[in-house]
Amino acid sequence: MPKNLSLKPRSSDDALHKRNVEITILGRHGKLDEARKLFDEMPQRDDVSYNSMIAVYLKNKDLLEAETVFKEMPQRNVVAESAMIDGYAKVGRLDDARKVFDNMTQRNAFSWTSLISGYFSCGKIEEALHLFDQMPERNVVSWTMVVLGFARNGLMDHAGRFFYLMPEKNIIAWTAMVKAYLDNGCFSEAYKLFLEMPERNVRSWNIMISGCLRANRVDEAIGLFESMPDRNHVSWTAMVSGLAQNKMIGIARKYFDLMPYKDMAAWTAMITACVDEGLMDEARKLFDQIPEKNVGSWNTMIDGYARNSYVGEALNLFVLMLRSCFRPNETTMTSVVTSCDGMVELMQAHAMVIHLGFEHNTWLTNALITLYSKSGDLCSARLVFEQLKSKDVVSWTAMIVAYSNHGHGHHALQVFARMLVSGIKPDEVTFVGLLSACSHVGLVHQGRRLFDSIKGTYNLTPKAEHYSCLVDILGRAGLVDEAMDVVATIPPSARDEAVLVALLGACRLHGDVAIANSIGEKLLELEPSSSGGYVLLANTYAAEGQWDEFAKVRKRMRERNVKRIPGYSQIQITGKNHVFVVGERSHPQIEEIYRLLQQNLQPLMREMGSTPENLLLVLS
Repeated sequence: MPKNLSLKPRSSDDALHKRNVEITILGRHGKLDEARKLFDEMPQRDDVSYNSMIAVYLKNKDLLEAETVFKEMPQRNVVAESAMIDGYAKVGRLDDARKVFDNMTQRNAFSWTSLISGYFSCGKIEEALHLFDQMPERNVVSWTMVVLGFARNGLMDHAGRFFYLMPEKNIIAWTAMVKAYLDNGCFSEAYKLFLEMPERNVRSWNIMISGCLRANRVDEAIGLFESMPDRNHVSWTAMVSGLAQNKMIGIARKYFDLMPYKDMAAWTAMITACVDEGLMDEARKLFDQIPEKNVGSWNTMIDGYARNSYVGEALNLFVLMLRSCFRPNETTMTSVVTSCDGMVELMQAHAMVIHLGFEHNTWLTNALITLYSKSGDLCSARLVFEQLKSKDVVSWTAMIVAYSNHGHGHHALQVFARMLVSGIKPDEVTFVGLLSACSHVGLVHQGRRLFDSIKGTYNLTPKAEHYSCLVDILGRAGLVDEAMDVVATIPPSARDEAVLVALLGACRLHGDVAIANSIGEKLLELEPSSSGGYVLLANTYAAEGQWDEFAKVRKRMRERNVKRIPGYSQIQITGKNHVFVVGERSHPQIEEIYRLLQQNLQPLMREMGSTPENLLLVLS
């Protein structure tokens, strides 16, 4: 080194570089407040500081804060501008993205491709192509972006044409095109292109094998897997989960046992496969063999028990999870809550939700509202609903349905009015709850108005459930002719047995035997193996004293071997479930129960205008 050359101290530069790196690391771990604090406390900042802070916010999907930092930049650079274009484009703010793009003094490939991708994502094909044509230089990334843009919009002919026009294709482009064909259901084209690939990597093989399994082409998947020059854990897991989804549990287990290394995804895939087939003993054996469990594996097994109605096992495993020092998350508690079949378990699960701090989780609260309602505790359902801070359409709908099921139609409509004021738009399920509420309390005018608003106001398509509710509203009000007019206008796609059942029920209620007979015959043709139509038609004949016709319906049921599933009710007293099945007298206190009903309930029913001695129990 020459003696007259002095080195400039780099201590300040090193400190600045260190802080920029720390901001990035904090952001990578989701510690946004700490990253911002470090950024704000920096004595001096450079372009990299601003770029790092903007990137941290965008990576954590906080566009507003990224925008704030971007506007505070003393001098913008191509990295920050390109990042903001990408951020704006990903959330559909294309005008803002275009404004940044147009004001750039220099642009790079990322700037162009981010905006092009944004246009494609929003379905603006012409704008995307126009921008692509203006690019001064195109590379394999920009070409691939256009190909994938067409594919995302379902334009596979255009995607294929642009793919073959590409001046150069690397393995990423080939693999992306294969995946695009598979994602759009073009299996033959994907398979043909895969075979044409000049080179393949593990990802290419994995994508094609997964595509084969999704398309139920199991033989091709097995053939490709056996031909793979190299495999990784993704390859093995794809085979296991794909074979399981194709109901080939035995073969899936064979590959699972052959895996050189089983990661958690493989264990979860195999357990899920057993759960989906109801093989709970096998699923539990696998779960117990997992060398290092995590919260996800506990969730999979608890949810499996819950979905297969193994209530006790689900709750016992949850207790074991707590004893094993694993902290449940929202997914765990959702499975636990939905597995509860009694008020005591539900209240205990709710207490645990509060203890863990999840009481404001929308998914969990929605489940609690529904389950409290189904358990008959409308007061608790309402309390949970009112305490929820962030209500979504499911929350409002759950409360509407709860009021509807408990016969509080006016309350259901009041909740709907509050829902509209909050800015939440109803969906199809919301209207099923509202129309049912109107049906239960005879709100004919409101029911008609709500039905008309489904398409007229909210641009939704009425489905069979909505038509059957409207028919039920009209039928209960004695407007059988109008109900029949509604049935005549139902499009074929929305016709099912539920509509006819509602109309038949109206005829039974008002003693219109002739129409009931015609509807009943249509219903039996539509659903010859369902007991509902037979029961309603037979009860209509019985109510009018037409016992010969009643006997004919019963005979047809026997000839067609149609079995009526008996109704039942269930209550829980001091932790013990009591189940009452129609027609059964096996409960040890049944005589005492009947005596109390006769002494207390029947007089009350008569006082309210009902005639319990004429209740139609002929098919019990």
